[in-house]
Amino acid sequence: MADRLTIGEFSRVTHLSIRMLRRYHEQDLLVPAEVDPDTGYRYYSPAQIRPALTIRRFRDLDLPLADLRRFLAAESADGPDFGTAQQVVAAHLRRLEDRLGRTQRAVEALRELLDPEAERAVTLEELPARRVLAVSLDVPRGAGLDWYDEAMRDLDAAAGERSVLPPGGRYEHTLFTEGHGRATVYVPFDAPLPPEVPGTVRELHLPRRTAAVATHQGRHDDLDLTYGAVGSFAARNDLRSQDLVEEVYLVGPRDTDRPERWRTLVAWLIAPENG
Repeated sequence: MADRLTIGEFSRVTHLSIRMLRRYHEQDLLVPAEVDPDTGYRYYSPAQIRPALTIRRFRDLDLPLADLRRFLAAESADGPDFGTAQQVVAAHLRRLEDRLGRTQRAVEALRELLDPEAERAVTLEELPARRVLAVSLDVPRGAGLDWYDEAMRDLDAAAGERSVLPPGGRYEHTLFTEGHGRATVYVPFDAPLPPEVPGTVRELHLPRRTAAVATHQGRHDDLDLTYGAVGSFAARNDLRSQDLVEEVYLVGPRDTDRPERWRTLVAWLIAPENG
């Protein structure tokens, strides 16, 4: 093979189109070994074949340009920086695995939705009265989940290890319909209120309450299917909602790092006159 390949020859060798090679050059991903100053013709070296094919695979896998440049810089440095290169690859592989997992779960949810026989079990139940420590707040529009984590930190500081029952939350429907609303996060607590607790924490008595109840299994990607099931049950049975839903985290991230083992009780609270 010649020491210098025209862009056409390099294209034939790598199966990368001339247009793609020009784009790689413009993006500063694969700079030709030589560019004729008079004609502008690009020439490549045989040593650039493997980098060119590597770039193509990474772009096929949607590696961001910034990360790809970091990888290439680490690979081409004097005394290649293999640690940095491996970090870039490992981080992107984790993103791909996460994306694959989300895709698989979306496919499973779609199969369930398209199966007329598939129906999540819902029952009408009385939830017991319970004394809890609670943090209530107005969740603003566009908020992430930091508010929940902060509330749980305050509750853990107040209850310590004295709460043995799973935590829960009560959420206005507007949190889901409008993207903002009132939320109350709680932990069951029967002991006297500790003398020093964060200022956000207060005692709350949850009365006996009627709810359409289903237990969601696994990750929360398809929690909307369980919500749909309890909402449909309430509608079919002409049960008026309190405009509140309660979740109890029977098994969650605090208990196991295996999401397939998570169990979340979803309770669509029913207005008292329906009871």
